[in-house]
Amino acid sequence: MAFSLFGLAMTFLSLLAASSAQLSANFYSSSCPKALSTIQTAVQAAVKKEARMGASLLRLHFHDCFVNGCDGSILLDDNSTFTGEKTAGPNANSVRGYDVVDNIKSNVEAACPGVVSCADILAVSARDSVVALGGPTWTVLLGRRDSTTASLSTANSDIPAPSLSLSGLITSFSNKGLSSSEMVALSGSHTIGQARCTTFRTHIYNETNIDSTYATSLKSNCPFSGGDNNLSPLDVTSPTVFDNAYYKNLVNKKGLLHSDQELFNGGSTDSQVTGYTSSSSTFPTDFAKAMVKMGNISPLTGSSGQVRTNCRKVN
Repeated sequence: MAFSLFGLAMTFLSLLAASSAQLSANFYSSSCPKALSTIQTAVQAAVKKEARMGASLLRLHFHDCFVNGCDGSILLDDNSTFTGEKTAGPNANSVRGYDVVDNIKSNVEAACPGVVSCADILAVSARDSVVALGGPTWTVLLGRRDSTTASLSTANSDIPAPSLSLSGLITSFSNKGLSSSEMVALSGSHTIGQARCTTFRTHIYNETNIDSTYATSLKSNCPFSGGDNNLSPLDVTSPTVFDNAYYKNLVNKKGLLHSDQELFNGGSTDSQVTGYTSSSSTFPTDFAKAMVKMGNISPLTGSSGQVRTNCRKVN
């Protein structure tokens, strides 16, 4: 009896660990010892050239993980078998950095051909981008493999929209195994980057939970009609520094997106937002932990998937 109970316990523990099965910090330590430094060098150069690219690379990892797990599916171009995720509503004319990922991949391939997955490159690039812009570091668990397909429909349904209510955001993240507090921490990625006028027009023209002076300043670059692709910084205070200013902006009713301001709008997450404004260390710590958890969403490991040679196509 004791033995079978032990067996059941071990089965339970193995199921518990399944989400990050076979992912490890030292996955490439012998097969490609220069992998991490090669990625870091390329990310630092790209962010130095254009600070916004740091936000773009971080977002690539997020939009990858929320569509059938962190499997590099977002990088696949359309082919005769499937329509990829690049033309999905949340990604079209919006997600960028594919060329930077191609460059990183070619550098890594030169060092160790066919070893490092595109999915892992996205995970490491996200971390290195945050660090390059002054944010926290964390240990990226590695060993994800690349998908052989992509899903336009899942990209359209599962990536949270800027129009979501607080409850909608909580549900969207909960569907991926992330808690409400992890959602608030991960939303802090909007301390960097830019958003298109089409994503915040309704918030600045039709909603009242926004500082009026701030709304007026945004309207000059985001007309009531037209100018859909005109950009404004998600964090008006320090758009290229990874800090807690995003949360301070929310308390001052200066969230750019409807979904941003929902985090501080009289609901269950107000106190967490306030907490992040008063402590400069709590947010980066929580963000780093949540990024590790997000990076562990349904990875392909072992013999599942493949290691793509070109991130845009299946081998």
